[in-house]
Amino acid sequence: MSFFARIPGALAPLVASLALAMSLPALAAPSKAAQTAIDALTQRMEKAEADYRGALVRIANADPEGQVQADKAIEDMEEVINACMKQRGCSVSTMLAGYKRLLKLGADDAGGEDAIELEDDHDGHGALVSDVPEAARAAALLTGPRHKFDQMVEYNPAVQEGIRRWLTDMRGALLTSYENYQYMRHLMWPQYERAGLPEALLFGIMAKESNGRVHATSRAGAAGPLQFMYATGRRFGLGNDGTGFDTRYDPRSAAEANVAYLNERLGQLNGSIEMSLAAYNGGEGRAQRVFNASGGRSFWDESVYNQFPPETRDYVPMVIAAAWLFLHPREYGLSFPRARPKPAPLRLEQPASIYQLAICMGNRGVREGYMRALRNLNPRYQADSWLSAGTTLNATTDMVGLYHRWCTQGRRAELARMLVLSDPKRAIVRTGPVTPVRDSEPSLVASGVAGAVRPATPIPVAPKDYTVQGGETLFSIARKFQCNVQELAGANSIAGPRYAIRPGQKLRLAGCKG
Repeated sequence: MSFFARIPGALAPLVASLALAMSLPALAAPSKAAQTAIDALTQRMEKAEADYRGALVRIANADPEGQVQADKAIEDMEEVINACMKQRGCSVSTMLAGYKRLLKLGADDAGGEDAIELEDDHDGHGALVSDVPEAARAAALLTGPRHKFDQMVEYNPAVQEGIRRWLTDMRGALLTSYENYQYMRHLMWPQYERAGLPEALLFGIMAKESNGRVHATSRAGAAGPLQFMYATGRRFGLGNDGTGFDTRYDPRSAAEANVAYLNERLGQLNGSIEMSLAAYNGGEGRAQRVFNASGGRSFWDESVYNQFPPETRDYVPMVIAAAWLFLHPREYGLSFPRARPKPAPLRLEQPASIYQLAICMGNRGVREGYMRALRNLNPRYQADSWLSAGTTLNATTDMVGLYHRWCTQGRRAELARMLVLSDPKRAIVRTGPVTPVRDSEPSLVASGVAGAVRPATPIPVAPKDYTVQGGETLFSIARKFQCNVQELAGANSIAGPRYAIRPGQKLRLAGCKG
């Protein structure tokens, strides 16, 4: 089969132009003016090539703008080649060199049935030239007929059972994980890309650990989207950043630490993904001892497998199964939800909380609205934290547009503000001095007295000091005792804007009415 015969779809017109141009006789050396024009064409071709590679990455990750970018890049290449054919002294072979590199990516249809089949090199991987950027290399691995991750793990009945579970009882969790991941991808995936680790592995771990919820915590103390224990997180640079914020909750920092951890494990466990995952879940010490005692046998070897607890024996195939579905959704009739996650800063024009923004933005076209995405992109803030005007949040272009349309003025903005400021204690009607009802006295309601109303519970009188209870925030305590948040924070040397407190902490209730 000829070199050009294997090229599908939208690239065919460009191939025809190249074939025609290559059949033209060689021209004499160009003049200085012609050389300047040729240099400009070369630069245009290089830019179009870079744009096309970037488009492949976007297409591979279900970004609807990827195909538009790819089509535009192809049109630019066609224009350059046509101009080259008309320009005296322009060498089409120079243009062809860059174009051949694009062909080796093998992804005109980004994973569709017509994608180019890459020729095998001696390692059994698709032939990829060394000068292909890592982003393009990742796109080829995700979209070609051979996946790097597929070659790194064993596809067996345990993994198949995991796939069945993700596609039945846990399908909702898988779809939610994917949707959450799309908003955080630009923060997490670059860490994996630089380390040469498959993106599917990142998704599989995140789906199993937290379903993509940045503020997830476990009973054992693991926290964040990738569920680092405190001590392990400290070893890899996570923890209190000096402002009271725990960077285990930060997607970028967590992904960076996760990469460092996995690379360390892979280096000590002979590159085994399964054993590295077992270490991540069941403890690196146990995994290393089992690995050494077995002489480096596979995780699936009975003598190895049975030495891990049931949780780990379940965890490993479930992560691999989620990663497998990330790579092969069409094969299983799986349609992942699409989002428009293009990052954009959102500067608040007036005070608001994430709760308030989630209400006024609505959820048109987005199944569960923007609450989770806003929280994941802004892990330093509690959902009920009152953020001052001028605060800049991490958001998307869609969120910014919705904010300016619905959240700065108008009926919906007023409703959202009213809802987040509503105090349930105000629903209680004060009817005069409260007389406690003894157990021996009959209930007015039970005795059938018409219009009888139980005496209202009085608003608690603020004591001088208060002990923080589990699940409370400074804002909820301020509402409880009718305090000014800033005064309360200042009296207790609590730094904003997060105003982090902990259960058991003693607070001095300054500026509280009770």
